[in-house]
Order: sequence, then C-alpha cells, then structure tokens
Amino acid sequence: MKKKLIFGGTALLLLASCASVPTGPSVMVLPGSNKTFEQFRFDDYECRQYASEYSGGKTAEQASADAGVRSAAAGAAIGALAGAAIGGNANSAAAGAGLGAAGGAIAGTGAGAQSAHTVQGRYDIGYQQCMYAKGHQIPMAASRYDRPYRPSRPMAPPPPPPPGTPPPPPPQS
Repeated sequence: MKKKLIFGGTALLLLASCASVPTGPSVMVLPGSNKTFEQFRFDDYECRQYASEYSGGKTAEQASADAGVRSAAAGAAIGALAGAAIGGNANSAAAGAGLGAAGGAIAGTGAGAQSAHTVQGRYDIGYQQCMYAKGHQIPMAASRYDRPYRPSRPMAPPPPPPPGTPPPPPPQS
C-alpha cells in the first residue's frame, strides 16, 4: 500500500512539473523605419536585459517553479498534520504527507501558471517600452473606432404618431 502511494505521488509530481513557459518576449516588435537589422538585434538584446530586470529578475519559468514548490511543500505539511491527527501514528503522517504533496503539486500547477503569466506580462511590457523608446515599431490591431461609422443600410423613417396625439411643441430658440 505504501509503495503504491509513493509511486502515485511521484507520478503526480512529475506530471505537475511538465509546464513549459517561454523565456523571451511573447510580443511582436518590428525594426524602426530608419534602423538596420543589426541595430534591431543589438536593441533586442539590450531590451531583453531591461525587461528581465523590469519583471523582477525572474523568468516566467522560475516564477512558475517557485509557486509550484511552495504549494507542494504546504500541501505536504498540511497532509502530514492531518494524517497524524487522524491516524495517530507515523505511517498515517507519512501517507498524509504524500497525499498532501501530490495535492499541493496539482494545485501548484495552477498557481505556477498564474504566476508565470503575471511575470510574462510584466516582461512583455518592459520589452515593448524599451524597444519603442529606441525607435522600433509595435504593431497594433486596428480598433473598430478608428474607422468612420457607415450604417449598413439607410435608416427607416420613424413611424407616424398614433391618431389623436397632440402635435409636438414648436422648437424654442
């Protein structure tokens, strides 16, 4: 029974650690109109360094792993306490710790993904700010408000008022 529990917990921990997160910018930046490709590459390298500092010096992958480890450790501690309280012996505590670590690893996957998403967003913002400040272009999607409004068909005239309705008052100037 104990071997099955350890094997199952190990399998869950390995499955939870399979998240892969990009370590560079996830946004498009194009060379400025008066920039050479060599200048773009130089600025790209410099802005990646800036973005790393801007996002707290961690890659999204490191933030994800940190959150996952914290969650698994907390789950193991809570599981050990619960196992010892329920079973009253060391075997129960060990089983509870194994189950708690597995549950914590699964919960840590979600926490790690959220943490990585937040770090990646900060990284992307820093990278875009740096590249834009150096004269490069940030492509933007056109907004529907950027185009003039053109109704698809002419509007119908308003319906006539019901019979017996008094006429509207004359406009005041």
